Amino acid sequence: MRKNRKIYLLMVFAALCWSGAFIAGKLSVPYIPPFTLTFLRFLFATIMLYFIKKKVQIGENYLFKREDLPVFLFTGIVGMVFYHVFFFSALKYTTAINSSIIAAMNPIFTVIIAYLFVKQKITRRMLLGIVISFAGVVLTITAGKLDLIMALNFNRGDVLMLVAVSSWAAYSVFSKSKGGHIPAMALTYYSFLVCTIVCIPLVLWDKPWEWIEKVPPGAYAAVVYMSLFASVMGYLIQQISIREIGPSRTSIFVNLVPVFSIFLSVMILREQLEPIKLFTAGIIIIGVYICQTGGRE
Repeated sequence: MRKNRKIYLLMVFAALCWSGAFIAGKLSVPYIPPFTLTFLRFLFATIMLYFIKKKVQIGENYLFKREDLPVFLFTGIVGMVFYHVFFFSALKYTTAINSSIIAAMNPIFTVIIAYLFVKQKITRRMLLGIVISFAGVVLTITAGKLDLIMALNFNRGDVLMLVAVSSWAAYSVFSKSKGGHIPAMALTYYSFLVCTIVCIPLVLWDKPWEWIEKVPPGAYAAVVYMSLFASVMGYLIQQISIREIGPSRTSIFVNLVPVFSIFLSVMILREQLEPIKLFTAGIIIIGVYICQTGGRE
């Protein structure tokens, strides 16, 4: 425990960085449309990662190969463009608390997509975790008012966040099954680069010339935060942790993200913390933990 204390503290910091993205996103979406937000976040992140990649050697050296282009197109478009456009769109309609709680379902969606497309086995313990977590999501979306299920009256932002999480889970499964031969740093860098390039024409759709002068400095600061802390620093710490303590133990720290997000949302955004939200966040985290530790029966 003492030997790994430093990396544990770093992973807690990474979880705090990721949770801050929900706050930064909420602060920026009223002023910057989703396509432009996604473009700016990954433009800055790609530039920073390029210089870090040249200075820090993480993994094996990698030279771009034409046959890997379909991998980068999928990870860049589905994992980066789709996820973040839906993520930022969701924040326009729902709270940072709700979106972070739903985002905690990512490991569950990953298991389901891996089962459907790469035939990964789901054990009974994993299935139990999936059921528990889905129950937590239903309670989150309905705020405990189950009559909303019968009326199919769901918050648009919560539904968009579910789509975002599905996109990220698809990216995770695909990158592992089809991009396993590519070093993690290279895969992330080229995915960021593809996302940035694809978003260029989409930015024109947002008509930035109509609103760019109205964007306050705080919104740009939020974008820089998401680029530096949530994208670059969070990723680098995660990669170091995977090498030091393994992927399974590293993934457990992701469960801290909704916890940090809830408290940051209350302190910074003044969002109302309802007891049902703490309850549903706890249910989802328990379900994810059961699923993550249920690979063997």
